[in-house]
Amino acid sequence: MLKTRIITAIISLLVLGAVLFKLPPTAVSVVLGVLILAGAWEWSGFLGLAATSTRLLYVVLIAVLACVVLFMFPSRVDLILQVACVWWFIAFIWTFLFPTPIPAAVRWLCGALVLVPLFFALLRLYDLDPQLLLFALLIVWAADIGAYFAGKQFGRVKLAPNISPGKTWEGVFGGLLLVAGLSLVWGKVQDLPLLVVVPFSLAVAALSIVGDLTVSMFKRTAGVKDSGKLFPGHGGVLDRVDSVAAAAPLFALGSVWLGLVS
Repeated sequence: MLKTRIITAIISLLVLGAVLFKLPPTAVSVVLGVLILAGAWEWSGFLGLAATSTRLLYVVLIAVLACVVLFMFPSRVDLILQVACVWWFIAFIWTFLFPTPIPAAVRWLCGALVLVPLFFALLRLYDLDPQLLLFALLIVWAADIGAYFAGKQFGRVKLAPNISPGKTWEGVFGGLLLVAGLSLVWGKVQDLPLLVVVPFSLAVAALSIVGDLTVSMFKRTAGVKDSGKLFPGHGGVLDRVDSVAAAAPLFALGSVWLGLVS
């Protein structure tokens, strides 16, 4: 399983690099849009919908919401990202209360709150600088990789046993330690103030954990282990972007607010 995960991660990283640094901006937007719609299809599996047509309706709904903002209210993107940050704070509180029943209407709404801001956060980061988007993704991946290996080696105290029994506090600290090292290196290479970039990166990494736990709540409610099977050893699109969904809006807003981009 570990070998499969590593091979899939390497291939995904190569594909990501080609997309971010070789494709024209319009093509990148299309790729990101397709990724979000694939995530919407997987989320529709959390809604208790049996008919394919109804699941496709949810995908169309997400696409329409994104298009409305993109073409009719482009100046409101920052507001969308701010709403997302508020939502993820609420989700953080929610993780302490789980297990709780999640009504179908709430599941429909939460899918939009996860996916639509994610699309615009990724677009915003790409427009600011593809390298900045890459750094945001590296933070999330470092938190995940560090947590995986530290948890395997030292994990004892469960982080959220009702949501994800395999996650531990030792894993969290291992992930944050790796993120701290990554941000130190990135800050040095990019000549960024370390007293800003390191704490900010740690905050983004911490929020990425909330994203992972939140989507896991919906998976548990739906009775599924993985959202899909697109990435061997990793699961589906949502299994790969759940942490990014929480981290990206904060990173997109904070990078500008903190002056990490010119």
